[in-house]
Amino acid sequence: MVEVKIDSIRVSLMSQHRVVILKDVGSDRYLPIWIGPYEADAITIQLQEVQVARPLTHDLLKTFIAELGATIRHILVSDLRNDTFYASIVLERNGRRVEIDSRPSDAIALAVRAQVPIYVDESVMDKAAITPEEEAEEGGETPSAFKDLIEGLDLDQLGGS
Repeated sequence: MVEVKIDSIRVSLMSQHRVVILKDVGSDRYLPIWIGPYEADAITIQLQEVQVARPLTHDLLKTFIAELGATIRHILVSDLRNDTFYASIVLERNGRRVEIDSRPSDAIALAVRAQVPIYVDESVMDKAAITPEEEAEEGGETPSAFKDLIEGLDLDQLGGS
């Protein structure tokens, strides 16, 4: 398992979708995952510490889990099949480990609320992670691996993310 942190959430110019960019904490690998606008907003609201009047869906889920006596341990982006990412919410209840199938976007929104680690299976990183080339880090041209991703993003919509 590779621990990752949320690097950013980007807005696509071509669709209503967003991209959450996860960064490997131990290297310069990045994992882009397309997510919906509602899940992107749920993640962004929490990261920016925006106060909401009533609990959002992921806040409700976090409360539900706690009230049922379970603890969220971490989330895991576990697989990539047919261009679809799969994830699990890993809980512990009465000493027993429980894994709940989830979309990565929902798992990430829950993880930022519960302040738990986000992991990605190494095989997923091997299939889908992007590593910037050394020349880009030295101020050179944008690596080709990022060009296609960047060209489809509206960075002006980020507002600080």
